Amino acid sequence: MRVTIKYRVLFLCRENSSRSIMAEALLRELAGDRFEAFSAGATPAARVHPLAIAQLRPGVSDLAVLSPKSWHEFTGDWAPRMDLVIALDDCVDGFHAPAFPGEPRSIRWHFADPLAEGMSEAGQSRAFEKVFWQIVRRVTVFMTSPLEARSTSGFATNVASVPGANEMLCAG
Repeated sequence: MRVTIKYRVLFLCRENSSRSIMAEALLRELAGDRFEAFSAGATPAARVHPLAIAQLRPGVSDLAVLSPKSWHEFTGDWAPRMDLVIALDDCVDGFHAPAFPGEPRSIRWHFADPLAEGMSEAGQSRAFEKVFWQIVRRVTVFMTSPLEARSTSGFATNVASVPGANEMLCAG
């Protein structure tokens, strides 16, 4: 019997209620046989944003497992060791992200905040849809990339060239 070790990925954003939740759910759904996906935030919200759930509902089989979590849940001796940490906004800099056990590599995929202040309900709905599809494209490129390329600055550059995924992207 062959044992497969899954590549562990932690997605971060400030409240862990939308972008990082969508990335976690998509990677788990699309490539759960090869990846363990997690998400967390600096100041986690009380619940997953309903517009994130609305985007995920048609294609994600298990929404019940999704919940906002503090990134401190991934820092203790008991925490799973990550291979890669992907920040989806500037929370890592603004909130001084903790050191994660196992010294995982880190990259950034910057997505606009779909909850930007001053946006109408319809505007938020459109923003969630746009960010959702950008995340789908990035996750798809990520999961089909060679293992050694996933945590490099070259990979960050290649993902940035994906059509429709041209938001700011930088390697950390």
